[in-house]
Amino acid sequence: MRAVLYALTATLVLATVLYLIGQNIERFINRVEPHVLPPVSDHARTLHRASFVLDMHADTTLMRRDLLELSEFGHVDLPRLVQGGVGLQFFTVPTKVPFSWDIHTTSEGDPDVLRVLGTLRWGPLRRTGLFRRAMVQVAEVRRAVERSNGVLVAIRTRKDLEALLDARANGESRVGSLLGLEGAHALEGDFENLTRFHVAGVRMIGLTHFFDNVFAGSAHGVTKGGLTLVGRELVKRMVDLGIMIDLAHLSPAAIDDVLGLVDVPTVVSHTGVKGTCDNPRNLSDDHVRAIAAGGGVIGIGFFRMAVCGIGPDDIVAAMLHVIKLVGADHVALGSDFDGGVTTAFDVSQLASVTQAMVDAKLSDEEIVKILGGNTVRVMQQVLPAV
Repeated sequence: MRAVLYALTATLVLATVLYLIGQNIERFINRVEPHVLPPVSDHARTLHRASFVLDMHADTTLMRRDLLELSEFGHVDLPRLVQGGVGLQFFTVPTKVPFSWDIHTTSEGDPDVLRVLGTLRWGPLRRTGLFRRAMVQVAEVRRAVERSNGVLVAIRTRKDLEALLDARANGESRVGSLLGLEGAHALEGDFENLTRFHVAGVRMIGLTHFFDNVFAGSAHGVTKGGLTLVGRELVKRMVDLGIMIDLAHLSPAAIDDVLGLVDVPTVVSHTGVKGTCDNPRNLSDDHVRAIAAGGGVIGIGFFRMAVCGIGPDDIVAAMLHVIKLVGADHVALGSDFDGGVTTAFDVSQLASVTQAMVDAKLSDEEIVKILGGNTVRVMQQVLPAV
């Protein structure tokens, strides 16, 4: 009997510890580091508020938070999106992160951080199965939309996008949400799952994340190969369905293969450029030019690995490098908020980036494009009509 009591006590203690870790882990992995931000001028604030502001990458669905409630930690929730003047947030769904992740070489077979985090975040029954992990997160965004009383809206089609643009132009504080996948491994090799994701509202897919998969090589993978035969088929099906192709984390060879295969614009949802921060994670000048030549947009990240710093000036330095190469029509915001990164600000302070662009002497027209206009252009070309 005593042994049973000890076992029950130990189980209760372990469950309590896991619960507390699950509640507090984000305080450590999605930090806002104290940083001197530029004071936002009246001009920058007015310009920011008049723009359609769009961020292409946030991993908020992975975290143990109610998207509709203001949180004291992390980077993104609906109240802070409204405060930051954001018109559309892409919620990108990660499903697997190897423990031994390394920017240079990472194996798919390494133990998975999200098995543990999945237990803390979603419960043991939901910790396995990449497709299921993704659908749990997709469903959370859908429920948030349903509970938001019309403030948070799903963007699946060009018609949805136009309705959102009209609402914002009329002064409504409506915020759009678009679902993406961070890594096509969530399909588990089954094209039927691509259809299921499309029906569920997924409209952007990154072909790889931190490791090579059956579809393509990763910039951080072992082989770093190009598109496989099934990868080429995936890309073609994505184009047919109106799902945007995200080149983030792809190997150089795979980027070349995708750009040579499609005649629609592509996106890089969150990245840096080697011209200001040289590492395997970031885009070469040649790839910047090639993506722009296809009409695509490059979302500049707000984290150290992307821009070798976390300040608004570091972010804008990467933007300026892209502008020098291909002009302002191909630059966008790609924060990677809530993606296990430390930033200098959360989404409520996004106008600090606008101020940094003003300080860098970009024109109002260029700033409006970068804040969201460029990505809207791509969405209008790629998303299904209705």
